[in-house]
Amino acid sequence: MIERTETPTPASTPSKTWDVAIVGAGYVGVPLACTFATAGRSVLLVDVLPKVVDALNRGESHIEDVPSDLLAPLVADGRLTATSDYDALRGADAILIALPTPLSKQREPDLSIVLAATQEIAKRLREGQLVVLESTTYPGTTREKLLPILESTGLKAGEDFNLAFSPERVDPGSPWDVKEVPKVVGGITEECSRRAAELYGTAIGTVHTVSSPEAAELTKLLENIFRSVNIALVNELAQLCDRMGIDVWEVVDAAATKPFGFMSFKPGPGLGGHCIPIDPFYLTWKAREFGFTTEFIELAGKVNEAMPYYCRSLISQALNHRKQKSMSGSQILVLGVAYKPDIGDVRESPALKLIELLRNAGASVAYHDPHVPSVPELGLESVPLDPGQYDCVTIVTDHSSIDYSALVDQAELVVDLRNATGQKGRDSDKVWKL
Repeated sequence: MIERTETPTPASTPSKTWDVAIVGAGYVGVPLACTFATAGRSVLLVDVLPKVVDALNRGESHIEDVPSDLLAPLVADGRLTATSDYDALRGADAILIALPTPLSKQREPDLSIVLAATQEIAKRLREGQLVVLESTTYPGTTREKLLPILESTGLKAGEDFNLAFSPERVDPGSPWDVKEVPKVVGGITEECSRRAAELYGTAIGTVHTVSSPEAAELTKLLENIFRSVNIALVNELAQLCDRMGIDVWEVVDAAATKPFGFMSFKPGPGLGGHCIPIDPFYLTWKAREFGFTTEFIELAGKVNEAMPYYCRSLISQALNHRKQKSMSGSQILVLGVAYKPDIGDVRESPALKLIELLRNAGASVAYHDPHVPSVPELGLESVPLDPGQYDCVTIVTDHSSIDYSALVDQAELVVDLRNATGQKGRDSDKVWKL
């Protein structure tokens, strides 16, 4: 049976209500909304979660990088409002899409959230509006996926409305403010690029225009692939250094003294966050369409994904050699489960995989993280930091609030995957380092 789909009808032009509407009130959408609102633009945040919408309209932020005392005045002044009603998009001059683009279980791009939102936008699209995709994706998504949906309204991109891609560059926990990070913009037409650049220029210091959405889409992927490949290099080097009896951290620090031609990357238990563990696979998937294998990217992914397994082996060795204990039955404290220091974000955190592996090996695992009170998917809550109670303390995330010198003194055994214990760890026979 052939299913019939209803073609959305262009909406009549209402009076303007919002300068900018942002679909998705998450790690990208909320900081971006505050940036535009602080610059004097009227902003609407659209999100499907009523709990999130209600909190935002009370001036309460659920995003660590946006304190409530920054958000609340913008809400009180009427410059920023949240809603779950897509119909409100009709009153916006510009609509920005800032939604998740995860991978499927088969490690293939899952654009279902973005495309569902685009269908909703198409039902309300009107002449003169600008639509910009910010979600990280493979080259061709804006033109091949979003454009046909939006043009099914009968409106034409570059003439009746404008469509562009501008990759988000949010780094949770970073000192970089959204307005300080240059915006890359690529439109379907020159007019689309001009409109998008004009919009971002009202709130962000520098806008860099590229020739197409595809160039902008690939720019974001290159940024994250660059980090993935270089992290994989030092992760592989760390394993070699272990066999050679060389301190990899000492080597990296020494190489970093060179003022040119070298950029320091650190080894660790694996990759975390939404970007680096996921985004490179968007390009490897797309490359296959062109009969091309992205060997560097796939090798880097293989090395980085194997690091939690290597770290499990390192913990097992430390228990065996230091305490003559097997993994099974050992009491292990994982210190830090966030994917990076001083934030509470556990998306794709290597700590979650490591805890799973330690449990599968028979260990009893607890965790302490001052930024993450609970991890429901593991059925765990953060415990008080009492290192002496455990056979081994494993430093997975090096939060700055922890006294690592005291930790070395109090713990029976420390496996340091982040070089958090520094020189004291090098000098102590209780500390095993990655």
